[in-house]
Amino acid sequence: MPYSKQRSRESRAAIERLYITMRHLFIRGFYKPMGISGESLKEALLTLKPEIYGDITNPERVELNGLLYVAERLPKGIEECRFIQLVAREGFEQAGYTPFIPLKRRRNCYRIDKDRMYVEMSRGRSDIYDILTHLTFLYIEAEKIKNHAIDQRGKTTDNWKQLAEVVTKLENDKEIEEKQALVYLSNVLGRTVTETQVAVEGFKKSYGCNNLYHFAYWLGQLAIDESNNLPKREIKVSAKLREVVGHHVYGEVWATAIKRFLAEKEWLHRPIHIISANLHSVMNALYGFEALKENKFENLIDLAEYTGADKTGKAADVIQKYAGKNGLYYLGDASGTNLSVQIIDSEKLDFAKLPYLKNYKTGDDNPVLIVMDYAFGEQAYECMDELLKPFEVENSTTPLNVQSINVMGKAGILEGKKGDLMIPTAHVFEGTADNYPFENDLSPEDFQGSGIPVFSGPMITVLGTSLQNRDVLQHFLTSTWNAIGLEMEGAHYQKAIQSAAQIRKSIRPDVKVRYAYYASDNPLVTGSTLSSGSLGIEGVKPTYWITQKILEKILS
Repeated sequence: MPYSKQRSRESRAAIERLYITMRHLFIRGFYKPMGISGESLKEALLTLKPEIYGDITNPERVELNGLLYVAERLPKGIEECRFIQLVAREGFEQAGYTPFIPLKRRRNCYRIDKDRMYVEMSRGRSDIYDILTHLTFLYIEAEKIKNHAIDQRGKTTDNWKQLAEVVTKLENDKEIEEKQALVYLSNVLGRTVTETQVAVEGFKKSYGCNNLYHFAYWLGQLAIDESNNLPKREIKVSAKLREVVGHHVYGEVWATAIKRFLAEKEWLHRPIHIISANLHSVMNALYGFEALKENKFENLIDLAEYTGADKTGKAADVIQKYAGKNGLYYLGDASGTNLSVQIIDSEKLDFAKLPYLKNYKTGDDNPVLIVMDYAFGEQAYECMDELLKPFEVENSTTPLNVQSINVMGKAGILEGKKGDLMIPTAHVFEGTADNYPFENDLSPEDFQGSGIPVFSGPMITVLGTSLQNRDVLQHFLTSTWNAIGLEMEGAHYQKAIQSAAQIRKSIRPDVKVRYAYYASDNPLVTGSTLSSGSLGIEGVKPTYWITQKILEKILS
């Protein structure tokens, strides 16, 4: 479908309505998904028609890729729960509840009883908008399932009754007739048997979800129950969560722990380089060659492909143990941010053993590397803002000697394909007048010889990956913004960096900033959105090229 300016305007208005409505409901503290407030969210989402939710607007067809994408990011069993409560850290573990974490979102979740799921929101507003958008999508799909499960007389169909028997057997670990079960399920979902079989296999491979039979049945059953005047589904926000969001409560605790560790080691005055990335690539790049020296890797990509292909995890364990004995300190998260940290003392590294850093000369001021796990949306501002503040203890203030801040991330690309690289020149915050031009110390020329296409230009920091569609993205691509991609953290990081360097003066004004992203998806290409699956082994090469260039810039 060709790009439409009218659709782009409608879509951007829908995003704004979603944003404002979710903010209102958060402050209000509760809403019913099938009530007036829930309907306003549904209408806005259906107007937007996000690419990631595929067939959301088709009243007959349940969107299967979107269901799996959402199921992996929500707590297992949420489809069975009538009451969902978003909470802060409120003592559930101390009360004896064991938290569990969704497969692809770091959230502590607690199943209180068969009807109630409590989900911890300690990563800022972006986390709240993310889960509310996913829940709205689920309730839209639940209505489709309900409509297939009930006939014109208001009675449940034979397909629904047969599906209920299949689910009961699966819950009791009994054998089912797979061919028949697929037919019952496909009729309830409004999809072909082939499409349903592919989706069933997808759910089977994802250990973070219940099987698709179970998931679809319980989504539909709660919708049916509500239509029969049983208790209505409800989403609540705890008073504590409304009190702490936006006040850096978790970020302050997280940053203080890091600075206290540096103070204990007497490293506050040493050159400090902050890296936002995953927690394996920097460690592997600095320690993998020696830890796995019997393999005699010639370059970092060879090492990366070896560790990436090791499904047993043995290589990762060997590297981690070696790193722990040679200058890497792991700070597990106790703050609630779900951001773990590695602190690396470069004095303990033997650079002569690293093919790409062997010319680096050690000295008296070898840097300290702080590697922090990926932040989520607005959480990036909260944590970076707190980390860049001086360390305060007993009325004394010590600023950190921050030399560079490096952000390696995954992002959606608007030109190109999965695995390509993006080097931003500015971050533009969607839906606001905020934009952050900056001097990126990384450039496309740094990646010559990598064999990976590189794009350079402004990037859009979006409110959420679920709040985009083709028309909005085409607007960013073809208008004078000339955007190359979209991500969720860049503007938030840069806001914290610029305020610390230019206004608060807590770090040096000429601090180096380096941003580089690899494309996890292209939301403008059918079959290449995030819901089509992860990048997998294809992500290894761009990840480690970025890692290598960041380390070269820091250390050489």
